[in-house]
Amino acid sequence: MTAKVAFVLGGGGVLGAVQVGMLRAVLERGIRPDLVVGTSIGAINGAIVAADPDRCIDRLDHAWTSRDARVLTTGLGVRPGRAHVMSRGPLVRLLEGALPRVRTFADLEVEFRCCAASIERAAEHWFAEGPLVPAVLASAALPGVFPAVRIGDEHFVDGGIVNSIPISEAAAAGATDIYVMQVGRIEHPLSAPRNQFDNARVAFEISRRHRFARDRAALPPTTRLHLLPTGTASERDNRIARNLSPVAVRRRMERAHQAASDHLDTEAAAPHASRRSSS
Repeated sequence: MTAKVAFVLGGGGVLGAVQVGMLRAVLERGIRPDLVVGTSIGAINGAIVAADPDRCIDRLDHAWTSRDARVLTTGLGVRPGRAHVMSRGPLVRLLEGALPRVRTFADLEVEFRCCAASIERAAEHWFAEGPLVPAVLASAALPGVFPAVRIGDEHFVDGGIVNSIPISEAAAAGATDIYVMQVGRIEHPLSAPRNQFDNARVAFEISRRHRFARDRAALPPTTRLHLLPTGTASERDNRIARNLSPVAVRRRMERAHQAASDHLDTEAAAPHASRRSSS
């Protein structure tokens, strides 16, 4: 069987800064993707990787520290509408700046797919061709935060609702090695909700983790799963409010880079480990 390496980048908003550190660790070790699969913030980061894996770290670093990124993460971009609180404008500018000369999926160097949720069909939808930026915007259209994205006759919202860590799509595409760049939420045990906000958060986490566990158990025996750590110490480290400042974003990148580097080096020293033990 011909080896096929997939990078899978999950959803998680500003927590997705860890993916920059993980990507740096993987690419430093000469691992290059044949396929990039992303959801939500993972679609944003993933599209930048697929456009040019050799230059993606610099572009990601610039994107995450740009003025538009600060507008998105600090609340300066709040522009309330009837069904959302933020304008897509800063995100569009961020994507267009990070993806020079890229207009369609065909312009990317590496095969790329991103997931969104169709409102009309109440179903998972995968974009793999056509205009790129609208597809990525659809994948990252967090309900209540950004407006739904209309493409054709359908409206799409954040893909994290239906497939937050999309290893199933990578496996379906024939990936033999899947490098999972999740944002840290699956690393620490859940605790019972303490308030109304916690009820919604815990419910979503159960859904996210259940889907990932089910898809992981269904992987073919020949598929190797490399589940990269974020370097976070507890569930508390992954609270959104603790990760909005530029300093916190940089700290997450650096911790994830170190944790992923250590993990990959340990994994390389035990090359015969099974796919289920690679976590």
